[in-house]
Amino acid sequence: MQISLGPVPYYWPQEQLLAFYDDVADSPVDIVYLGEVVCAKRRSLTHEQWLNLGRRLRAAGKSVVFSSLALLEAGSELGQLKRIAANGEFPIEANDVAAVQLARGVPFIAGASLNIYNSRTLEVFAAQGMTRWVPPTELGRSALKALQTTRPNAVQTEVPVWGRMPLAWSARCYTARHHDLPKDSCEFRCLEHPDGLRLKTREDHDFLCLNGTQVQSWQRLNLLDRLPEISDLGVDVVRFSADHPAVLDLVTLTRQALDGNKASGLAMRLDAVPDSNSECCGYWLDQPGMTGQIAPS
Repeated sequence: MQISLGPVPYYWPQEQLLAFYDDVADSPVDIVYLGEVVCAKRRSLTHEQWLNLGRRLRAAGKSVVFSSLALLEAGSELGQLKRIAANGEFPIEANDVAAVQLARGVPFIAGASLNIYNSRTLEVFAAQGMTRWVPPTELGRSALKALQTTRPNAVQTEVPVWGRMPLAWSARCYTARHHDLPKDSCEFRCLEHPDGLRLKTREDHDFLCLNGTQVQSWQRLNLLDRLPEISDLGVDVVRFSADHPAVLDLVTLTRQALDGNKASGLAMRLDAVPDSNSECCGYWLDQPGMTGQIAPS
């Protein structure tokens, strides 16, 4: 199986972003997704800078994919999507049906937010140029197993195995609201929260992560101890979320495990990642998502 790294979901400053991708270039990641998927106001890099970064990563041996926004709200955002779709160098990950329309006839990856739940939808998107798909967050292993037996032959499957799970998007900005600011005058407060905003229940339990217009799980998905069963399902790519720089250490250990190095020490959590002991795998087990927590080692 190949290893992919999703786009950075948070608003990181340019220096941090470029330093992270310098490390990605030296990592065993096979496929790198680039671009902004949450908020069009986040502009640490220009379109041309993203393209140059993609070229650098490609020169380092990575397959590069440009990801689209999951929620389009303005004509300017549609214009940016058209530029991404017409880049002429890299395939795109379509996270909105508008991206599918613009990419028609050009190979594309169907992102999780397209919500593909059945074989007929796979067939429709495959006919439009889809070469790989990412199952929705809540799709469990039993449903995936059924879809794997009926998916089009030329289509690959990419399963997220680690990182915070995207749960919802909104036209409203939760981070701006937290700071008592209107969305259009948010002062780019997401820069103050490079790991998102923790939302607790009234019982003081960690619950969600607010990330601008996106809601994520606070617990990180962890399926790293289930790589053998994921492989048995015929999955082609396992995906990590780039939600913390230390994810690259996990990627390295995972590559060693996939290559048969049983002594690689692939512990299913990473002390360098904040709240790394807060993990879950419920959706994969066909249970509520926040259940199925990894037992302490």
